[in-house]
Amino acid sequence: MNRNMLLNDNSLVSIIMPSFKCGKFIEESIRSVQAQTYKNWELIVVDDCSKDDTISIVLGLKKEDNRISLYQNPDNSGAAVSRNVALKNAKGRWIAFLDSDDLWEPTKLEKQIKFMEENGYAFSYHEYNEIDEQDKELGVHVSGKKHVGKFDMFSCCWPGCLSVMYDADKIGLIQINDIKKNNDTALWLKVIRKADCYLLPETLGKYRRRANSITPKPIWQRIWAHYPLFRVAEEMNPLAATFWVIMNVFGNAYKKFKYVTKYSVE
Repeated sequence: MNRNMLLNDNSLVSIIMPSFKCGKFIEESIRSVQAQTYKNWELIVVDDCSKDDTISIVLGLKKEDNRISLYQNPDNSGAAVSRNVALKNAKGRWIAFLDSDDLWEPTKLEKQIKFMEENGYAFSYHEYNEIDEQDKELGVHVSGKKHVGKFDMFSCCWPGCLSVMYDADKIGLIQINDIKKNNDTALWLKVIRKADCYLLPETLGKYRRRANSITPKPIWQRIWAHYPLFRVAEEMNPLAATFWVIMNVFGNAYKKFKYVTKYSVE
């Protein structure tokens, strides 16, 4: 298929993939994109000064598949900057996100686009399972509310990054302020102002729980990590930012209680 035809096609999917020292996982992530039953996509990888073999792996895959593009940050800048770069260069109608260690099921794009087109949705997410660094299932399934409005999204980050898709024709270009944590949530807070978010109740991805993310952190650190999301990314005053941090304590507890379930792993 001609590359120029792809880029002018209204149904093109632009897949946003920031990367940083993910040489161990990124090929498998990209292969899960290449395995999609929906073929009209571009994958935009933005590397944040990786010192491992991430770049050589992506360049090797790029040679065999011209739907893959690679950008490199001149300085180590964080995932927020990387996602902004990728979004500025995205040419598709549909915007999807896949971190460089997570995986998609082969029908993810096909099913999610069909779900959105049939219902007229501009913003959606789906269910996923968790795996470890060796691809072993951890017996954790994550779902969410069927309909997420603005208050819901500000109170809790409902979508996993690998599950999100939105219609750029309706949402427009999204850019976020530079924060080091919860920068994916910062994106969803921009999108939710333009359109409500709807759950596709199918398990279409695998979120990789890595060793450094499994290590428990003091609960006050995990809670307070939300403050820059509202104070810096949303540019709220300190009182409003603190209010939404507290709301997230309750919102995330509710999500974990009702929508995160354990299952038996054989």
